[in-house]
Amino acid sequence: MPSFVWKGKGRAGQFQEGILLADTRDAAVATLRRQQIQVTSIREKGKEFPLLPKFPIRIGDKRVAIFTRQFSVMLDAGLPLVQCLEILGEQQEHKRFQEIINQVRTDVESGASLADAMKKQPAAFDDLYVNMVAAGEAGGILDVILQRLSTYMEKAVKLKGQVKSALIYPSTVISIALVVVWIILWKVIPVFAQLFAGLGGELPMLTQLVVAASKWVGRYSWLIIIGIFVVIWALRAWHKTERGARVLDSLLLKIPVIGMLLRKIAVARFCRTLATLTASGVPILDGLEITAKTSGNAIIQDAIMAVRKSVEEGKTISGPLGETGVFPPMVVQMINVGEQTGALDQMLSKIADFYEEEVDTAVAGLVKLIEPLMIVVLGMIIGVIVTAMYLPLYTILGQI
Repeated sequence: MPSFVWKGKGRAGQFQEGILLADTRDAAVATLRRQQIQVTSIREKGKEFPLLPKFPIRIGDKRVAIFTRQFSVMLDAGLPLVQCLEILGEQQEHKRFQEIINQVRTDVESGASLADAMKKQPAAFDDLYVNMVAAGEAGGILDVILQRLSTYMEKAVKLKGQVKSALIYPSTVISIALVVVWIILWKVIPVFAQLFAGLGGELPMLTQLVVAASKWVGRYSWLIIIGIFVVIWALRAWHKTERGARVLDSLLLKIPVIGMLLRKIAVARFCRTLATLTASGVPILDGLEITAKTSGNAIIQDAIMAVRKSVEEGKTISGPLGETGVFPPMVVQMINVGEQTGALDQMLSKIADFYEEEVDTAVAGLVKLIEPLMIVVLGMIIGVIVTAMYLPLYTILGQI
């Protein structure tokens, strides 16, 4: 019979730990629960190695969205909360997510609220998710809140998927083209360089530059690869800092075409998130703070937090939102109308629908713009290399 190492709190709140023999993990938890012990952690002895570092595994948004939709349907059908979690945990194929769901069920069985139990699992449930669940539990409409949350997450996943799918083709073509150019410079050009050296004479300037580039690539290939990885790592590490995030995100918003696309995505995400939160009964100040954290851009986040501070002082949302200069005037005016008519959540949903369609159009336009630009740039690179290789041959033929 396996043994389980457990930690928990007794009925008086004192910390306890020990080792328990049981057939399964669930049986061990049930035994401890009968002893009025609230389990905080439990693991099978010998199956884990505490000395090894644990890297956080982020559960994908699509997986969480499917879980939320199934959860809402089960609750709407009248199944008890714990039974819903048990069924969803058993049918979950992702092992890590299955452990999270089972742990949430264990915490709920121990007396914790669903929101508190989910708050302990940030790998699957973020602040937006937890706050909406808390609002649903407080209002007794958890099934309705989960339906809204699943709809929100499905639209967010769709929006993210559209952007990713649009970038797959150009990214793949550019990567393959760079590899081909790299191989030409590394392997093909040196053959021509030996031929030209045997013929003698002075090479044209363009040919000299290409041959020099080929020698540099052949000599420092490993250094270039390491340098690329170091630059990417440094930029990502800098982006995690407060100043780095502001500088890089500001530059991204200023890039032609791409900056406009990122701004539209940010507006759609802001409106969809705030609409979902306000419609679910989350206080406006909490909603703005959560929306700021999930904006995905430091500049947008600063603007939303500035709006939150103004709202906290008694102002409306639309006025401070327009002063930030980040959001388009149309968005500000429509939010102002929503505030005056008392239908802010509905107006935000309409704005989100409009800008999600705008993102679709912008992504399609970006793909159409990238394709010819990509062909022109790659054609120029290949053309320069081919011209540089044939110039000496033309010179020799002219001399003959």
